[in-house]
Amino acid sequence: MSTPLLVLLVIIAVAVIYYISLYNKIIRLQTTRENAFSDIDVQMKMRFDLVDNLVNTVKGYAKHEKSTLNDIIEARNKFATAKNMKEKADANNQVSSALKSIFALAESYPDLKANQNFLQLQNELSDIENKIAAARRFFNATTKEYNTTIQQFPANVLFHKTSETFFEGEEVIKKAPKVEF
Repeated sequence: MSTPLLVLLVIIAVAVIYYISLYNKIIRLQTTRENAFSDIDVQMKMRFDLVDNLVNTVKGYAKHEKSTLNDIIEARNKFATAKNMKEKADANNQVSSALKSIFALAESYPDLKANQNFLQLQNELSDIENKIAAARRFFNATTKEYNTTIQQFPANVLFHKTSETFFEGEEVIKKAPKVEF
């Protein structure tokens, strides 16, 4: 083989290896992003279960507060049938609003504020809110890395991928519900 042909083959081999490596990196980032969203999904499901218990605890103290329970049931149904991240975030927003109502209600019932089940559920809710925030930060970090990778040259020319959205919502989901007693 002649030297120019050998050099050309080496250049082609390096280009193919780089292409494969870049493609695999994008697939790895996509998979990591999907896994990160699954983590958010799991935490939000746990949150809904906890909120159901919280509502059941509150029901004994305020039987006339059916609208809050209905809001949570509606949010849970929206979450269960959500087809994408935005719909799940919207359901999460709705339950955050309902939680504010529950905690405001607790102010009206001193016995409820002192109830051990209510206090335990409040602590668990705070923990889950922190886990959701951490999972959301990880998801957004992986989304940022994915978007950066696909927008850089040569990936933007070779693969024509579209940027993914971050897990964002209304202000109510950007922080844990304020719980004060």
